[in-house]
Amino acid sequence: MTDRRLWSYKDIAAHIRVQPDTVRSYRKHGLLPPPDHVEGGKPYWYADTVRAWVASRPGNRGRREA
Repeated sequence: MTDRRLWSYKDIAAHIRVQPDTVRSYRKHGLLPPPDHVEGGKPYWYADTVRAWVASRPGNRGRREA
């Protein structure tokens, strides 16, 4: 089953336990996948896109969601 909820910078930051500005920096430096949807100039990603990105990040030590 796919998770079609759209996540903002704030949602991604909470998921990986960093500040939203850190996620913005990841995007600026090309480390975040392209947004799945843009609304009013704001980027959003599907939850599944973010989870796949987190799993493939260098240094991922198999952290589990609490």
